[in-house]
Amino acid sequence: MMKKTFQRWSLAVAAGAVLLATLPQPARAAADVLLARGQTVYVPVYSNIFTAPKAVPIHLANILTIRNTDLRNAIRVTSADYYDTKGTLVRKYYQTSVTLAPMETTYVYLSERDQEGGFGANFIVRWQADKDVNVPIIECLMIGNEGRAFVSPGQAIREETK
Repeated sequence: MMKKTFQRWSLAVAAGAVLLATLPQPARAAADVLLARGQTVYVPVYSNIFTAPKAVPIHLANILTIRNTDLRNAIRVTSADYYDTKGTLVRKYYQTSVTLAPMETTYVYLSERDQEGGFGANFIVRWQADKDVNVPIIECLMIGNEGRAFVSPGQAIREETK
């Protein structure tokens, strides 16, 4: 009986996470469009989540996506560094800058077997442009078994002020 209750609870939590991730974002007025020449962006990553009541970890695959949302201008991704729960650098991606054409996307995939980051892992992504452009969408999609999936949006923590 407890196993069925737990399975229903897990499915309800997963369904709620998927629902929240798919809800439309509030529309912004044209004056609210965010422009920048570069940023440093913090992106939370969840290599695993815990189930109740026994706190058993569920391992998740992670896809960091960096989407150039500017219709006319390229951006350069200068780094995507992966840190673990304790803030220790685990791995560097993009050893050289990657240029994204208008509307182009790049990604980094972490297998569900990659558990180095732990529960509090994160990416620090840096990008630049030659002039003010629409800020890219930088987020991490976490995917697990049984339909578990949710998105973790990036948060700009520093603006470039060329």
